[in-house]
Amino acid sequence: QVQLVESGGGSVQTGGSLRLSCTASDHSFSAYRMGWFREAPGKEREFVAAISPSGGMTTYADSVKGRLDISRDNANNTVYLQMNRLKPEDTAVYYCAAALFLSLALPTARSKYDYWGQGTQVTVSS
Repeated sequence: QVQLVESGGGSVQTGGSLRLSCTASDHSFSAYRMGWFREAPGKEREFVAAISPSGGMTTYADSVKGRLDISRDNANNTVYLQMNRLKPEDTAVYYCAAALFLSLALPTARSKYDYWGQGTQVTVSS
């Protein structure tokens, strides 16, 4: 029932930046833990970043630490992924996801998320 709509994907050169956005339809967005995942060709969908309901806690995959930043704007039911110093290895379809249930820590497993966006393509060329 929760709809997640993504935007901001595109094609950039190595070292460039993009900001992905994901807007949720649910009025309880501020209670959800939000995450970003990505799926490269021939690979499994992998965890990228997650953020707590208030935005006070974040966690990242080692491969993106220092380059990608997750944030959220609860007033607008939106979560962002700021992507800097992009590499060809970052090329993938990026998905946002919402975890509705209470947990003690930010989830990183796909199975812990209840709703998913449609995905947006990010292509980083040399």
